Amino acid sequence: MKGKASGSCLCGNVQFEFALPTKWCSHCHCSLCRRAHGAGFVTWVGVDAKGFSIKTGETQLHRYRSSHEAFRSFCSSCGSTLFFESQKWPGEVHVVLANIATPIDREPESHAHPDDRVGWIPDWDIAPRPKVH
Repeated sequence: MKGKASGSCLCGNVQFEFALPTKWCSHCHCSLCRRAHGAGFVTWVGVDAKGFSIKTGETQLHRYRSSHEAFRSFCSSCGSTLFFESQKWPGEVHVVLANIATPIDREPESHAHPDDRVGWIPDWDIAPRPKVH
């Protein structure tokens, strides 16, 4: 799939778009992602930084250094966590799947840090789902 995908934060002040295809899509169970999102896990989509842009709301976007090598970005108006950037993955922006409003080229394919999964999240495998006609 080629083209572009777009999304926004909850209040709509921060809007973004990125070029398709994406690089990957994965559920992350690490404790930093869980705490940053207030959730049992978060689903990220890896995109090429060269094809990524903030369309509106750059002044509302706040970057928080969550570790010595990574930043998490969120909307300072509504608090939506939006992006993750790390020296571990140069040239990539990781976008929260739930904030993407348009179709992308893949569904979640894997679990990152599955050993950190909280006990109340069921253990499940990523497997192709049968197509429903």
